[in-house]
Amino acid sequence: MSDRQGNDPPAPTDHDTTPPANRSMQGAAGVLLLLPIVALMWVGSYARVEPKLGGFPFFIWYQFLWVFLCSACTYAAYRLVLMARPHRPMTRGASHDDEAGR
Repeated sequence: MSDRQGNDPPAPTDHDTTPPANRSMQGAAGVLLLLPIVALMWVGSYARVEPKLGGFPFFIWYQFLWVFLCSACTYAAYRLVLMARPHRPMTRGASHDDEAGR
């Protein structure tokens, strides 16, 4: 039975035959997410004034540098997770509200 737009319903996905996720890639993504947390929680490694960069003490510019590094680590982890998970086709024509019965 087609929907209002004339689309045929999607073929059912057999989740039993979908290959499992690549655990090593997911582990690498987890390490990338933990890296900024550990680097910034270990205050003793950057609690100093020297070397200065543009008049700013190391303590300040090190944390500001991690704003960009954290974004890069998060994006890299996201891409790794996308590659690690097998492709599962999405259902066409059904929104989240339709599936929830609303």
